[in-house]
Amino acid sequence: MPQARVIMLDHTGQEGGAELAMVRLAAELRRCEIDVQVLLFSDGPLRIRLEELGIPTRVEPLGIRTVALSRDMLGWRRAILETGAALRFSIRIARAIRCGKADLVVANSLKAASIAAVAAPAAGRPWIWHLHDRLSDDYLPPLPLRALKILAAVGPARIVANSRATRETLPSRARRRSAVVYPGFRETCAAPASDSSAAAVGIVGRISPTKGQLEFIEAAAQLAHRYPNLLFRVIGAPLFGEESYEHTARERATDLGIADRLEFCGWVEDPLEQMKSLSVLVHASPVPEPFGQVLIEAMAAGVPVVAAASGGVMEILDPTSQSEWDAAAHLSVTDVGILVRPGDPAALAKAIATVLDDPVAATQRVQKARSSLARFDIERTAAGVAEVWSSILPARRWFASTRSTIKTGG
Repeated sequence: MPQARVIMLDHTGQEGGAELAMVRLAAELRRCEIDVQVLLFSDGPLRIRLEELGIPTRVEPLGIRTVALSRDMLGWRRAILETGAALRFSIRIARAIRCGKADLVVANSLKAASIAAVAAPAAGRPWIWHLHDRLSDDYLPPLPLRALKILAAVGPARIVANSRATRETLPSRARRRSAVVYPGFRETCAAPASDSSAAAVGIVGRISPTKGQLEFIEAAAQLAHRYPNLLFRVIGAPLFGEESYEHTARERATDLGIADRLEFCGWVEDPLEQMKSLSVLVHASPVPEPFGQVLIEAMAAGVPVVAAASGGVMEILDPTSQSEWDAAAHLSVTDVGILVRPGDPAALAKAIATVLDDPVAATQRVQKARSSLARFDIERTAAGVAEVWSSILPARRWFASTRSTIKTGG
């Protein structure tokens, strides 16, 4: 029985959340001797990281204009202009799939899925969509949203959603062919945060309206006078044509008089190290987040977390939905973190103050958070993904050695 070979597609060479999830998954699957390769549509630090981990990686440039499109720029005029280029590029990718002798194609992003929908059938291969984005009108413009929902319904053989919240945005026909597999994290990669003499509150992730840096800055302004020694950090950079949002955020910090207390750290090679220096990690997305990978990293690093109560975040910080909601403060203190009403800087400030004012309770939540991480273990993720992949190609051998299972972590 021949061994299966999988090629994973991603549109960017930058290290966004979906891309880092792919890196961890591909590395774990290759550790389990599953033949996984990666094809990127743009070069960048992601390729370097993949190659450092021994993951075979190839770059087929799609073009800067197309790769850099943000969700807000995907209007119908641009879509028409890009259609011809995308079709020609899809044929190139089909040739690369055949040349790479791939048995299965996996799309890891929205743009990669639109290419895979043409390239995989043209190459005579089945494809699977690893969906890291909610297909919802609060996340995508109308025309791309409609097209992606149709694609989800008729295109991939299976869909792997990164949370139940993401899966619920699929059309019913697509949900029947979907499975929820949480992005995985190896806890040993992180160590508990060390004590720091200077308290700092930070937000980590791509600078984007969907990530809530403006809400974070508004909350920081409300805390600045109460905590005169407290520092604030925005860790990350705009990746997909959203530089104007960063400019707006910087201007807002100046207008609120906290520019000297707030640091824009930019893109960092190891955000986990930056995270360990924080007293509180804030996740402030004003729209429902598909998952919230940064929360897992903070929990593993022993950093208290405050997050907007929507989307996949609820599956991380309140999986049983048993926590009580403080209607007056618009927040909920769970066993492992604090949830706040999305888009509410005042509630965000109150939640951060709750952590800072009661370090004993915060430490207890941190300890419980670390003990809850088994459900996000990378081995469990790899097992779930391999099960979905093997359902498409049951006649293929999925392990090169005598190892026939992946540990699921219980």
